[in-house]
Amino acid sequence: MRLHRLEVAAFGPYRHREVVDFDALGADGLFLLHGDTGAGKTTLLDAVAFALFGSVPGARGEVKRLRCDLAGADEPTEVVLELTVQGQRMRLVRSPEYQRPKRRGDGTTSQPAKASLTWLGGTPAGQPTEGLIRIDEVGRTVERLLGMNAAQFFQVVLLPQGEFARFLRADTAERERLLEKLFGTKRFADVEAWFRDLRTERRRRLDQRRQEVRSLLDRFAQAAREEVPEEEVTSWIAGTRERAGKAVEAAKAEHAQAFSARETAEKILEDRRVAAERVQRVRAARRRLADLAAQEGERERLAEEVAAARRAATVTGVAAQAARSAELLRNARAEEEARVGELAATGYPATGSDIAELRRYAGKLREEAGALAGLVTEAERQRHDEREIVRLAEAVEEARATAEVLSEKLAGIPEQARDLRERLDAAAEAEVVLEASRQRHAELTAAARDAAGLPAAERRVTEATGKAQAATEEHLRAREHRLRIRELRLEGMAAELATGLRDGSPCPVCGSGEHPAPADPSDGSVDPEQERAAEEAERRAEHRREVAEATKHEAQTALTALRERLRGRSRDEVDAELEELTTRLTELTGLARQKASLEARLRATEAEAAGLAEQRESAGQAATAAETRRAALADQVAERARRLDDARGEHADVGARREHLARVVRALDALAEARVATESARERSEHHEAVVREALGQAGFATVGEMHAAVRDERTVAELDRRLAEAAAAEAAASETLAEPELAGVSPDEEVDVEAAAAAAGLARERAEAAVAALREAGSRAEDLDSLAKRVEAANTALRPFEEAFAELDALTDVVNGRGQNARRMSLRSYVLAARLEEVAVAATARLRAMSQGRYSFVHSDAAGSHGTRGGLGLDVLDDYSGTIRPAKTLSGGESFLASLALALGLADVVAGETGGALLDTLFVDEGFGTLDAETLDVVMNILDELRAGGRVVCLVSHVEELRQRIPTRLRVRKSRTGSTLEVVA
Repeated sequence: MRLHRLEVAAFGPYRHREVVDFDALGADGLFLLHGDTGAGKTTLLDAVAFALFGSVPGARGEVKRLRCDLAGADEPTEVVLELTVQGQRMRLVRSPEYQRPKRRGDGTTSQPAKASLTWLGGTPAGQPTEGLIRIDEVGRTVERLLGMNAAQFFQVVLLPQGEFARFLRADTAERERLLEKLFGTKRFADVEAWFRDLRTERRRRLDQRRQEVRSLLDRFAQAAREEVPEEEVTSWIAGTRERAGKAVEAAKAEHAQAFSARETAEKILEDRRVAAERVQRVRAARRRLADLAAQEGERERLAEEVAAARRAATVTGVAAQAARSAELLRNARAEEEARVGELAATGYPATGSDIAELRRYAGKLREEAGALAGLVTEAERQRHDEREIVRLAEAVEEARATAEVLSEKLAGIPEQARDLRERLDAAAEAEVVLEASRQRHAELTAAARDAAGLPAAERRVTEATGKAQAATEEHLRAREHRLRIRELRLEGMAAELATGLRDGSPCPVCGSGEHPAPADPSDGSVDPEQERAAEEAERRAEHRREVAEATKHEAQTALTALRERLRGRSRDEVDAELEELTTRLTELTGLARQKASLEARLRATEAEAAGLAEQRESAGQAATAAETRRAALADQVAERARRLDDARGEHADVGARREHLARVVRALDALAEARVATESARERSEHHEAVVREALGQAGFATVGEMHAAVRDERTVAELDRRLAEAAAAEAAASETLAEPELAGVSPDEEVDVEAAAAAAGLARERAEAAVAALREAGSRAEDLDSLAKRVEAANTALRPFEEAFAELDALTDVVNGRGQNARRMSLRSYVLAARLEEVAVAATARLRAMSQGRYSFVHSDAAGSHGTRGGLGLDVLDDYSGTIRPAKTLSGGESFLASLALALGLADVVAGETGGALLDTLFVDEGFGTLDAETLDVVMNILDELRAGGRVVCLVSHVEELRQRIPTRLRVRKSRTGSTLEVVA
């Protein structure tokens, strides 16, 4: 990174625009920024930091007062920085958020923060040619190009007041975060995570395979109906299979004997059942013949009843027709009486009129009603025209009233148009400032979410820290337990070896075939299974500790990011600022949203004025036309009314008279039809009565009542026929049964013992069925055991390579992640960072020894931390005067300045070497020289001269008088009541 030009306006103590040309000042590689205390030297460094990151270092960044107190209301606060990073030249322009007086009315309003990035000399690939204007996009782009965030930049490139020794005295975690960002070791962290994920996945697969073996053994034990032994599983499986085979052979022998006995018992049962069935048939046939002989009289009566019902069926049809004809005659006479009453109600008595007379009078009245049809149409037209006259009168009044209303509206339109123009101007002004307010509102909304989530993030860190501590303690207890178990097993190893000794076999320790005094197990002896259980418990505890530490690290990282985004603001401050801006944004949005509608309303108002004038003229013309039409229509209505009065007679109107005539005609026609129907019904009834008398005589019945008494429905007749036929068939069947040859000589009194034979056959069947089930069960169990034994053997064979491969991967993963056989507890990432820090220590030592005249050197330590924590990033100081290694915190103020400056320069050298020398070309040192004596100051200046010779630009910020004599190029800050100014002194 190399700076070219800096401009500040209304920033800090600088009221007017001040320009710093770094290219001219840094031509010699070294220049001094000096001035009175409080003049604004550090403010220039703050301006560089603000242009890059939108924040300033140290406690000044917490106050958030960057605007010059002397600046006028129309003087904007702005910082412009031109620089080159990674070969890309750019211009950064930033303005902080500040309060300014309102342009209208009293009070102040918030001026939102702004940022822009413009590419100079070519746009990088993937970037918009017009540059960037979003604050978050500008910040991300600058941080990506620099490879550092604001805090890291302040520690490595810009060394402000109070921040000299922060990296020197940082703890391992903080130092690790900075080095990771600078040296890009994320790929090594990814390797560690890859190993952990791979181990987790392989462990899951191994557990699945082990579970498969356990499941197969459980299924084998379930099939064998035994428990899986703790040891000698293979021998147990072979013995179980052998026992299952013997059980199958025994079941086969029992199966053959049971089936032979069942066949004999079933043959005896069948013979006895046949004999018993013949005796039963003879008994049933003789009982049936006796019952039928007793029912002979009833059967004759049923036959007579069936014959009478069939004769009555020939008469029921004509009798029903005669009854229906009589009913129709009664209905026709009642209908005729009703029609006579209807005609009398019309005023025409027709009691003695015949059918012809009724039809002649109806024709006469029909012709009279037809003549009135045209007048009915005219009556309807008359009513329509009368309503039209009323409507035209109302239209005349409405048109005249409309003309008056339009005149009143036209009088108020000019004032309305002036009001709309004023509101339109205010909406246009709101639209201009709305976008900047929205951008600021989005930033404050995000900050409010961060502030709201801060307590929860702090709780998560606290909870994660407690869980990590508990998991670590649990892991330590599990490790101690495992070591104790191993120690106990080693103590009892002699007894364990003695359990495997056999007479005549050699001792695995001494080789002797005689074992006169083998060791006995003690009460506290431990077997291998207990040791494996302790090791497994330790691995589980270690895994829980790793998970808890990862969770803690994630929670701390999230909390740090949250606090950096909040930049020290509290939730109340953010909420108050957001509430004020939200209110203002609502006002602006409401005004801006009205612009289009106000423009449309203004155009509509102007168009309305022209339209209202045209409508008023149209309303006057409509009133005149309606009045003319009303007068003409009134004359036509009076003429038509005279004709209709003559035609209606004594009725209310012509339509009522025509309706009355139509009602009389309908009554006459209905009465004539009713008399015709009555005559026809009488003739049909007389004919059907004669037919019924003749049918009764032919069927042998004297009266219709006698005939109805003999009537039976078809179902009853069919049921009687069936009963008679069944009795005859049963008699014939019983006779045929007794005549069968096989029943000859069978006595109905004979007794056959079937139950005893059935009981014996049932017992034989049960024995055979039990034998079949036993044989099937034994065979199925033997097959299942053979199949499962083969699967267990195959699963064990396939499991062994997986266990060996996982053991190797597990050990390697522990080493890569700083555990297991890794004695220094250093992960791969820590190992790489330790190597980089060692390079930094070597580079910084060269300068520190020169500055301290050979007394101090940096010492890098890769030892593990206390309580088993990770190591590798320790940094202490070797004091050659005493020969002891001292913590950096024990150095004096001047010594701390020298050490931190040497460390910053060494860090810059290593980072520059990593990035090809294109990153840290500019270094700022703010104060600290006043703590050095004259001799040490000479040494430091020589070191800075070496930096200048290497192509860097070093800016010293100090008010030490001696530096003014040593450095010819100086930038002086002058302080005054009207604001500080800059002056270049060559």
